[in-house]
Amino acid sequence: MLEPMPIDPIQLTRQLVDIESTTYHEAPAGEFLAEFLAAQGYEIERQPVPQPDPAKTPGGGTGPRFNVYACAAGVTPDLVFSTHMDTVPPFLGPCREDDEFLYGRGTCDAKGIIAAQIAAAERVTAAGGKVGLLFVVGEERDSAGAKVANENARGSRFLINGEPTDNRLALASKGCLRVELRAHGRMAHSAYPELGESAIDKLLAALHDVQALPLPVVEGIGESTLNVGLIQGGRAPNVIADKAEAHLLIRLVGPAAETRAAIVAAVAGRADVEFSLELPFVQMREVPGLPTMVAKFTTDIPSLNNWGEPFLLGPGSIHVAHTPDEKIRKSELLECVELYVQLAKRLLAE
Repeated sequence: MLEPMPIDPIQLTRQLVDIESTTYHEAPAGEFLAEFLAAQGYEIERQPVPQPDPAKTPGGGTGPRFNVYACAAGVTPDLVFSTHMDTVPPFLGPCREDDEFLYGRGTCDAKGIIAAQIAAAERVTAAGGKVGLLFVVGEERDSAGAKVANENARGSRFLINGEPTDNRLALASKGCLRVELRAHGRMAHSAYPELGESAIDKLLAALHDVQALPLPVVEGIGESTLNVGLIQGGRAPNVIADKAEAHLLIRLVGPAAETRAAIVAAVAGRADVEFSLELPFVQMREVPGLPTMVAKFTTDIPSLNNWGEPFLLGPGSIHVAHTPDEKIRKSELLECVELYVQLAKRLLAE
């Protein structure tokens, strides 16, 4: 491996945030990372990831998608740092900053984490550790990139996954269940609604009953939560809607089977029900000396189980991720590099 160039995680975060890479449109970020890491002396592999069916995927893409895996040539890593390249929409424009913070889409979720992991990997490698880097697509939707990567694991013993945890080691993370409801009706002139059948009316009634469902609660972890994230349908205000759909996401505690059955019963045939993603609740071990938390969100970890024992740690607050005010404190970003190095060295010494 060539002698790496010194990594400035703050500057690298700025460069990554400037690149638009919302889910399904990650290729520009992937190309940047592949070229950047190659210049650091890594051997680069692009792992192709297929685009989803555009008919079922609002905002889906048509261009190339791929994960980026980087490691020294011929090395089987003992530990892999991993996070995701994609961000939620909309793109917020170029990175902005003041003395304390970097602002913009991806600053904490998860482009700042990418930069911190690259900087940490540089130092762990310099200390003799065998380390790889895995940056995936699709985490914000269906973990498509992680699933592809899981079929191409490289024998690592440990996986340090990055998400905004306020620099605390997560002891658990919630699972998730993505639910897609599609209602069908019959078009008619809106002046004569009796001649049609409104898909929107059926969908709204089904959603009302789904939202009223009691969801599981686990003491010490918290409750399951439900979000109706997308609704679309109909043709025009003066046309009875012949189609409508809604996309829901449930943050799970415990197994999903009971919740799935309750949703199907609540919909009661008024819409087609598709469970397009299911990721389980995950528990992880404590590392003495590192502060801990429980993540109420879901990560790629369940889809990367072939990459070694998982740990979850990253800078930034999940409370500002997915918002117009996404930001990361520069000092916290630099602190996380130190934490990643500390955690990696302790694991590699086991």
